[in-house]
Amino acid sequence: MGTQSSAALRVPLIDSAILAADHPGVADLFAVLAYGEISAFYRLAEEAKLSPTLRGKVAVAKMAAAEMAHFETLEAALASTGADIFDAMAPFVRALDAYHASTDPSTWLESMVKFYVGDGIAADFYTEIAGALSPEVAAVVQDVLAETSHSEFVVEEVRKAVAVSRSERDRLTLWGRRLLGEAITQAQYVMAQRDELTDLVLTATGDLNGIAELFERMQTSHAERMAVLGL
Repeated sequence: MGTQSSAALRVPLIDSAILAADHPGVADLFAVLAYGEISAFYRLAEEAKLSPTLRGKVAVAKMAAAEMAHFETLEAALASTGADIFDAMAPFVRALDAYHASTDPSTWLESMVKFYVGDGIAADFYTEIAGALSPEVAAVVQDVLAETSHSEFVVEEVRKAVAVSRSERDRLTLWGRRLLGEAITQAQYVMAQRDELTDLVLTATGDLNGIAELFERMQTSHAERMAVLGL
């Protein structure tokens, strides 16, 4: 990941005790993030072919390299818990693959919007959860969610395109809404399948109402991020 989370989401969810580093949901959190990063690496490497310019191909290659570096950070974090990264990631393969299959970009601009908006949605979710984690766990999560300079390239590419084409702007606006809906659907599916991760999220947000409020804040943040793109 690498897109910046909205300021609207940078507040503690609850005043509860910090979750212990050995909470069973921590390994699940590292694992779902790790599979997200390795999936992004392969996705970006493939989508670099869509770029109409050499500058774009190089920029996306650098994005892919950043995703791999994040994966390696999570691999080390999982190893420190004694978990096998491949076994740990396995429960999340189906949901994340389904998300990418349902949001497969057909154009260069769709790919760029997905990188900026799609990764941003995930970053918003996990950044909030990180606020209730122990410092050593939160540091890992925040590291792999940290903004990179690559997002500036995406913003420039999309804003330039939509400024001269109303039809492109309308099409990408609908695409962004689809990304949000699919991301929230898959997040709910993952939590429903993994009790440990669900418990971690519930503890971080307080209760089911807290999760609903989190999704509402994510929608607000999504709108802000779309506005940055000129959508």
